[in-house]
This record gives sequence, C-alpha cells and structure tokens, in this order.
Amino acid sequence: MTTYRPEKADELIQTARAMVAPGKGILAIDESNGTCNKRFEAVGIDPSEEKRRQYRELLLTIPDLETYVSGAILYDETIRQSTADGKSFIDVMRERGQVVGIKVDTGAKPLAGSDGEKVTEGLDGLRERIAEYYGMGARFAKWRAVITIGRDGRPTRGCIEANAHALARYAALCQEGGLVPIIEPEVLIDGDHDIDTCERVTEEELNEVFRQLYHQNVMLEGVILKTSMVISGKDAASRAGVEEVAERTVETLLRTVPAALGGVVFLSGGQGVEESTAHLNAMHQRHGDRLPWPLTFSYARAIQGPALGYWKGESANAEEAQKRAFKRAKFNGLASEGKYSADMESA
Repeated sequence: MTTYRPEKADELIQTARAMVAPGKGILAIDESNGTCNKRFEAVGIDPSEEKRRQYRELLLTIPDLETYVSGAILYDETIRQSTADGKSFIDVMRERGQVVGIKVDTGAKPLAGSDGEKVTEGLDGLRERIAEYYGMGARFAKWRAVITIGRDGRPTRGCIEANAHALARYAALCQEGGLVPIIEPEVLIDGDHDIDTCERVTEEELNEVFRQLYHQNVMLEGVILKTSMVISGKDAASRAGVEEVAERTVETLLRTVPAALGGVVFLSGGQGVEESTAHLNAMHQRHGDRLPWPLTFSYARAIQGPALGYWKGESANAEEAQKRAFKRAKFNGLASEGKYSADMESA
C-alpha cells in the first residue's frame, strides 16, 4: 500500500520543523476561559474578558520572545482578539516569525460506562472549525487527552483506546485541513503512584496512540507529540530525582515513538518551574545524542506562572512580569539544547 500523503504534506512538514526549531519551544496560552478565570481569582485579578485579553497581550508582546518561542497555542477567544492599539494577535505573532496554534478540543468529559475516567470531545464539526482557523492564519492545532492513574485499576484499556482513537481522528482531520496536529495524551501527575507505574502507563498509552495514528493514515512527519514526562506522582512517598526522570522518559519515548515523527514537546504538568527546566536539560545533557527527533518544551504554567503572580492585573507591573516570563522561556530554550545550569537561576 502506498503511504498516504495529505494534500498539504510539504507545508505540514515545514510547519512542524519550524515549531521545534533548535533552541525553541512552544508557549501554551490555550487555557479555557473558566480555567484562566480560576487562576486570575487565585491571585486577585478580575476574571473578565478584558483582563484575559490584557494578559494574553502581555505574553505575546514580550520583547524578543521569538528567540526562544517558535509559536503559541491560543484559545478560541484569544485568536480573535487584538492588542490595545488594534493589531490582531495573529499579526503580532506572524510579524515575529512565530507559528499560530489553536486548541480545538472541547474538553475532557466523563467516559460513559466508566468510573471516573474521561474522554476528550470535539470531533463533531471539527472539519469546519479547522477550515475557519486555517483561513484566519493558524497553522497548527492541539488536542489534549487526560489519563489518570489510580489504585482502582485506572487507566482502563477502554479509556486508553477511546482517547487514542479520538486523538488519531483529530490528527487526520487537521492534516486534511492543513494544520499540524499536536497530540497530547497527558498522564496526570496527580496521585501517589511511583515512577514504575507512570512508565508502564505512559508506554501503554503511547503505543496505542501511534497504533491509532497508523490506522487513520496520519503522516507522522507532520505531527508533534506533546507528552508528560515519566515521573513519580506528586503525592508519592519517595519521588524520583532529575536524572532518573530524564532517563526513564527518554527510554520510554525511544521504545514507543517512531523516528519519523516531526517532534516531541513536553508539558510541565504540575511540575515546579525550575523542576521542569532541569528535567528537560538533563535529557539533552545525558541522552541528547540518542534522540531521533527534536525534543523541546510546550509549557504553560512553567513559563506563565512567575509572570501572572507578579502582574496581578496591574499595568504598572507589566514590564517586570514580561521579564519574568522571558527568563523562563530563555532557560527552557537553553535546556532544549542541554545548555541550562541551575546556577543561572540566581545570576
């Protein structure tokens, strides 16, 4: 059988390469309005549309951000917004040479017939939404699946298969419409499981994801995997150190991820800002010569966190907030080439 190539295959491959260019990663600012509002309320910011717009403008206009950030994942509200002086966020990114991304799933919902597990929805009408976003200037998309580890046997095989199939259907539709799909099967850090359990679940999930991608004729060169690291649960009695997380994560990826894939990016997934940088850096310092694909970051809170906590919705704090986010982007960009050192944090 001839390998399937979507109509925009060459464009998809070029976009994927730009997204994971050396020394760069992807900024995730695609939180839903509800999630963004909760984070605002936690630091005393008015949870309004205007404050969300101001915050996204603050992040997208950080001076020289394009040095370390190749593009950003936006939310539907955000991709339609503009700066205070009327320039669309899409144009802001394009003028900096950044790639515009868009979250297209509609959230993780209860999986029928299961006890507490979830499946991500949003396939209905997706072809039409992809066409609209492509016309607006988006060139990649994101879909997040949620996998929970529990002592009650979670994740079940049914949950893994349902989410992997949805990811593959989404990816095929994206490539048909000209968007590079970021596939994000997140194994949550919540729980007291050990790193062995996380490794087993991550391997099973990734194997199923790539099996489903194959069945849906998805071109791997035009796909980016956004994955969680192989890491101990945050409530584990004894948590694995940086070197073990780096080694276990790389080994798991090498066993499961085809070399043809366009690239791999990590979510920070509840890690501390310095912790997520150290893990990425260790993977490159210890195992960089073994990686068949670009390996970098697609962080949200691990870049945004220091900025949001300082900004607090006050324009007088914007410049310093931008500097704090830029610092995290820079350090993660350096970590994506194994050039970060913890000493930089106090310099």
